[in-house]
Amino acid sequence: MTYVVAFDNSPLAKAALDRAVAFACASEDEEVVAVTAIPRDPGVARERGWLGGNESFSVDRVTTNLTRIVDEFDPETRFEYSVVDKYAPRGRISRAVRELAVQNDASVVFIGSDNAGRMVGGLASIGQTVSADDRYDVHIVRHTDNADGSRR
Repeated sequence: MTYVVAFDNSPLAKAALDRAVAFACASEDEEVVAVTAIPRDPGVARERGWLGGNESFSVDRVTTNLTRIVDEFDPETRFEYSVVDKYAPRGRISRAVRELAVQNDASVVFIGSDNAGRMVGGLASIGQTVSADDRYDVHIVRHTDNADGSRR
Protein backbone atom coordinates (compact mmCIF):
# COMPACT_ATOMS: atom_id res chain seq x y z
CA MET A 1 0.00 0.00 0.00
CA THR A 2 1.06 3.53 -0.68
CA TYR A 3 0.48 6.92 0.88
CA VAL A 4 0.45 9.55 -1.84
CA VAL A 5 0.92 13.23 -1.03
CA ALA A 6 -0.19 15.99 -3.39
CA PHE A 7 2.93 18.12 -3.06
CA ASP A 8 3.44 21.66 -4.33
CA ASN A 9 5.96 22.83 -1.68
CA SER A 10 3.37 24.99 0.11
CA PRO A 11 3.29 24.96 3.92
CA LEU A 12 0.14 22.81 3.92
CA ALA A 13 1.64 20.37 1.40
CA LYS A 14 4.71 20.09 3.64
CA ALA A 15 2.41 19.42 6.61
CA ALA A 16 0.61 16.75 4.56
CA LEU A 17 3.95 15.15 3.72
CA ASP A 18 4.90 15.26 7.39
CA ARG A 19 1.66 13.49 8.34
CA ALA A 20 2.05 10.85 5.62
CA VAL A 21 5.60 10.09 6.76
CA ALA A 22 4.44 9.88 10.39
CA PHE A 23 1.62 7.50 9.44
CA ALA A 24 4.02 5.39 7.36
CA CYS A 25 6.47 5.16 10.26
CA ALA A 26 3.67 4.00 12.55
CA SER A 27 2.58 1.25 10.18
CA GLU A 28 4.49 -1.38 8.26
CA ASP A 29 4.86 -1.83 4.53
CA GLU A 30 3.63 1.67 3.69
CA GLU A 31 5.52 3.67 1.09
CA VAL A 32 5.21 7.45 0.75
CA VAL A 33 5.18 9.07 -2.67
CA ALA A 34 5.04 12.84 -3.16
CA VAL A 35 3.38 13.76 -6.47
CA THR A 36 3.29 17.05 -8.33
CA ALA A 37 1.61 18.29 -11.50
CA ILE A 38 4.15 20.67 -13.02
CA PRO A 39 2.80 23.35 -15.37
CA ARG A 40 5.27 24.48 -18.04
CA ASP A 41 5.19 27.95 -16.49
CA PRO A 42 8.29 29.66 -15.08
CA GLY A 43 6.11 32.05 -13.06
CA VAL A 44 4.37 29.22 -11.23
CA ALA A 45 7.69 27.47 -10.64
CA ARG A 46 9.21 30.60 -9.08
CA GLU A 47 6.10 31.41 -7.04
CA ARG A 48 6.09 27.91 -5.51
CA GLY A 49 9.82 27.85 -4.76
CA TRP A 50 10.59 25.23 -7.39
CA LEU A 51 13.31 27.45 -8.89
CA GLY A 52 15.90 29.38 -6.98
CA GLY A 53 17.74 32.60 -7.70
CA ASN A 54 18.50 33.04 -11.36
CA GLU A 55 17.79 29.44 -12.40
CA SER A 56 16.16 29.28 -15.79
CA PHE A 57 13.04 27.19 -16.20
CA SER A 58 13.20 23.65 -17.46
CA VAL A 59 11.20 20.62 -16.39
CA ASP A 60 14.48 18.86 -15.55
CA ARG A 61 15.57 21.72 -13.27
CA VAL A 62 12.18 21.85 -11.52
CA THR A 63 12.06 18.08 -10.97
CA THR A 64 15.63 18.06 -9.69
CA ASN A 65 14.79 20.83 -7.22
CA LEU A 66 11.54 19.18 -6.09
CA THR A 67 13.27 15.82 -5.70
CA ARG A 68 15.90 17.50 -3.51
CA ILE A 69 13.22 19.26 -1.40
CA VAL A 70 11.35 15.99 -0.83
CA ASP A 71 14.58 14.07 -0.19
CA GLU A 72 15.73 16.63 2.40
CA PHE A 73 12.37 16.30 4.11
CA ASP A 74 12.42 12.49 4.10
CA PRO A 75 14.98 10.44 2.14
CA GLU A 76 12.63 7.43 2.03
CA THR A 77 9.89 9.36 0.21
CA ARG A 78 9.79 8.88 -3.54
CA PHE A 79 8.94 11.81 -5.86
CA GLU A 80 6.90 11.50 -9.04
CA TYR A 81 5.48 14.12 -11.35
CA SER A 82 3.37 14.80 -14.38
CA VAL A 83 3.91 17.74 -16.72
CA VAL A 84 0.90 19.78 -17.80
CA ASP A 85 0.49 22.68 -20.21
CA LYS A 86 1.39 26.20 -19.10
CA TYR A 87 -2.27 27.19 -19.26
CA ALA A 88 -3.70 23.98 -17.80
CA PRO A 89 -6.88 24.61 -15.83
CA ARG A 90 -7.14 23.38 -12.24
CA GLY A 91 -9.20 20.43 -13.47
CA ARG A 92 -6.29 19.17 -15.57
CA ILE A 93 -3.90 19.60 -12.66
CA SER A 94 -6.30 17.70 -10.40
CA ARG A 95 -6.64 14.93 -12.97
CA ALA A 96 -2.84 14.60 -13.18
CA VAL A 97 -2.60 14.25 -9.39
CA ARG A 98 -5.44 11.70 -9.34
CA GLU A 99 -3.79 9.71 -12.14
CA LEU A 100 -0.49 9.63 -10.24
CA ALA A 101 -2.35 8.48 -7.12
CA VAL A 102 -4.02 5.63 -9.02
CA GLN A 103 -0.78 4.67 -10.82
CA ASN A 104 0.90 4.35 -7.42
CA ASP A 105 -1.96 2.22 -6.02
CA ALA A 106 -2.66 4.80 -3.33
CA SER A 107 -4.42 3.54 -0.23
CA VAL A 108 -4.57 7.09 1.15
CA VAL A 109 -3.99 10.44 -0.53
CA PHE A 110 -2.82 13.24 1.74
CA ILE A 111 -3.88 16.71 0.64
CA GLY A 112 -2.79 19.95 2.25
CA SER A 113 -5.67 22.35 1.71
CA ASP A 114 -7.53 24.83 3.84
CA ASN A 115 -10.73 24.28 1.86
CA ALA A 116 -10.70 20.74 0.42
CA GLY A 117 -13.65 18.65 1.44
CA ARG A 118 -15.85 21.50 2.60
CA MET A 119 -19.32 21.84 1.21
CA VAL A 120 -18.34 25.13 -0.37
CA GLY A 121 -14.76 25.52 -1.42
CA GLY A 122 -12.54 27.94 -3.22
CA LEU A 123 -11.58 27.55 -6.83
CA ALA A 124 -7.92 27.89 -5.87
CA SER A 125 -7.65 24.34 -4.52
CA ILE A 126 -7.26 21.12 -6.45
CA GLY A 127 -8.07 19.30 -3.22
CA GLN A 128 -11.81 19.15 -3.81
CA THR A 129 -11.46 17.27 -7.07
CA VAL A 130 -8.74 14.93 -5.85
CA SER A 131 -10.69 14.16 -2.67
CA ALA A 132 -13.80 13.24 -4.68
CA ASP A 133 -12.18 10.11 -6.18
CA ASP A 134 -13.40 7.00 -4.34
CA ARG A 135 -10.51 4.72 -5.36
CA TYR A 136 -8.56 5.75 -2.27
CA ASP A 137 -9.13 7.26 1.15
CA VAL A 138 -8.29 10.90 1.70
CA HIS A 139 -6.54 12.62 4.60
CA ILE A 140 -7.04 16.38 4.44
CA VAL A 141 -4.50 18.50 6.29
CA ARG A 142 -5.83 21.95 7.14
CA HIS A 143 -3.23 23.05 9.68
CA THR A 144 0.55 23.17 9.55
CA ASP A 145 0.95 22.22 13.21
CA ASN A 146 1.53 18.59 14.19
CA ALA A 147 -0.85 16.96 16.62
CA ASP A 148 1.51 17.75 19.51
CA GLY A 149 1.65 21.43 18.52
CA SER A 150 5.18 21.25 17.13
CA ARG A 151 6.23 22.05 13.61
CA ARG A 152 8.58 19.94 11.60
